[in-house]
Amino acid sequence: MAETTLAAVKVGPSKTEVREFPLPDIPEDAALMKVEVAGICGSDVKNYKKDVPYPIIMGHENVGVIAKAGKKFVERKGVKEGDLVFLEHYLPCMTCEWCHLGEYRHCEATDWHHNPGAIRYGYTSAEIAPHLWGGFGRYMYLPWNAVLHKVPPGVTPELAGIGTPLANGIQWALFEAGIGYGSRVLVQGPGQQGLAQVIAAKQAGAELIIVTGTSKDTKRLEVARALGADYTIVVDKEDPLERIMEITSRKGVDVSVDCTAGAGTKALLLGVEALKRKGGIIVTQGNEMPTFPDFPIERITLKYITIKSARGHNYRACEYAMQQLASHRFPIELATTHRFGIQEVDYAIKSVGGEGAKDVIHVSVMPWKDSAA
Repeated sequence: MAETTLAAVKVGPSKTEVREFPLPDIPEDAALMKVEVAGICGSDVKNYKKDVPYPIIMGHENVGVIAKAGKKFVERKGVKEGDLVFLEHYLPCMTCEWCHLGEYRHCEATDWHHNPGAIRYGYTSAEIAPHLWGGFGRYMYLPWNAVLHKVPPGVTPELAGIGTPLANGIQWALFEAGIGYGSRVLVQGPGQQGLAQVIAAKQAGAELIIVTGTSKDTKRLEVARALGADYTIVVDKEDPLERIMEITSRKGVDVSVDCTAGAGTKALLLGVEALKRKGGIIVTQGNEMPTFPDFPIERITLKYITIKSARGHNYRACEYAMQQLASHRFPIELATTHRFGIQEVDYAIKSVGGEGAKDVIHVSVMPWKDSAA
């Protein structure tokens, strides 16, 4: 094995350089993963534009092969060298209350939003040894607290690369919204995250799934229907609320999940009005609306609406995601649309943001693409 490796490094707002890093020594309780696929999330598009005071190897949707592993790591994780694994982006403390509950997504040790010292794949400074904290590089360092899952036989690395949005879909649709048999569901936004909601809701037995998008989402809405959506609505061509009421015979839906890239308050307001008379649930990311001066609290109260935050996934959601991929029940490969090498990371991220390649849904960065090594 070579003594150094390459990675695409964010060095400034919307600027990437390919840099060389030393391969670390691997202690008994750690491992080195050869990255096969790193997916690009919608959050990567926003974070790529931000001005942060340190270089970052981005990439938090990662799948790879265990290239080298210490004895204790093998014993603790139940994996061995050569295994294909899906790596979660959390690096939790494993000692706090959240970790003991299996909800390490809330652990302070991996919460980069509030903890400047948090270590988390795709968000951590590349200046922190051993540097390899992101998937847009050929190798990643896996310490003792890395959380990983074996990829089932018959699932390719590229298909496993959609495991993160699929796990989020399962977390939000099943665990947060409680979607199940007979549920009527509105999914706002047909990107990779919205399509994951469709799969999770369909698998859970939803009676009706409606997906909204814009005129730019023609291909994505086609895929949504192929994955099980019953109806799709183009919001800039028809009144989405009126169409929802028409589809549901004025009864509305039980659940609204916001997976839009920037609809913000509009998505929440549509969700409030689209829910049935009493007891509906809204799951929202809320990333695009730090303030809401005309928050419809009266409507929410009178309709007895529950609002839940869409944030990440737990271990069980990832296990279900791997099982879902292994079942091949849905043509999820339709969502894996584009592939790029690490020299093309800048263009790949911008493509997810609508500034590059066309008809993008889920983008796979393949660090060894066009490499003879």
